[in-house]
Amino acid sequence: MHVYQWGHGPRVVLVHGGVLGGRETWRAQRPLTERWTLLAPDRPGHGRSAPARQDFETEAAQLAEQLLDEPSHLVGLSYGAIVAMFAAVRRPEKVRSLTVVEPPASAVARGVPAVDEFGAEVRAVIEATDLTPQEGLRRFFPVAGVPYDVPDELPESLSTGMRQLQGARPPDEAELPLAELRDAPFEILVVSGGHKKAYEVICDTIARETGAERVVCPGADHVVPDMGAPFNALLERFFTVGKRAK
Repeated sequence: MHVYQWGHGPRVVLVHGGVLGGRETWRAQRPLTERWTLLAPDRPGHGRSAPARQDFETEAAQLAEQLLDEPSHLVGLSYGAIVAMFAAVRRPEKVRSLTVVEPPASAVARGVPAVDEFGAEVRAVIEATDLTPQEGLRRFFPVAGVPYDVPDELPESLSTGMRQLQGARPPDEAELPLAELRDAPFEILVVSGGHKKAYEVICDTIARETGAERVVCPGADHVVPDMGAPFNALLERFFTVGKRAK
């Protein structure tokens, strides 16, 4: 995986979700570089990384091997949050803390109607490989809760990212390692944007089963990192004082 690196200080590994790569997803976190070293990989098939089918388990192995070679705070958004959880249990001794933002891991709350419907909608978008990138994004953004319009002319990053999402391993196949996370030596923060019931139920379940700190950070829907300062402050407090972060 290609990795962007910015700043100086303790290491923070930022794992992006679907569509946009590492540089674009974490642009609002650049102020953290005054005190932290940010490492933002392009997950396979995104940005400068080589093409590959998106698969949370395969990517977790790559992430753990390449970027958890020394102690790091680990932050994952959306599909990248699923990758981060699987990576964290591979090398728990190298994880200082784990923050997950709205992982679409609907399997953790099977049987809840809103979650089951959400999981089916996400899978339908991923499996619609015949759609153009623009058509795909116009279906995907409302399902995921991305509060942005799809432009008439797509930049290459959006076109490539959507093509990579099409045919990916669906996130509803992720059987999260909740017991291993509960027993891990690092603290966990679970964040949602307060905009979609399915995410709230998923995040509540993960927090309950792992003993994680649970925070709702409204204002940007699914793309919580785009809030910038409020989200950055939440991260820094959690990195430094753990579950006392409010």
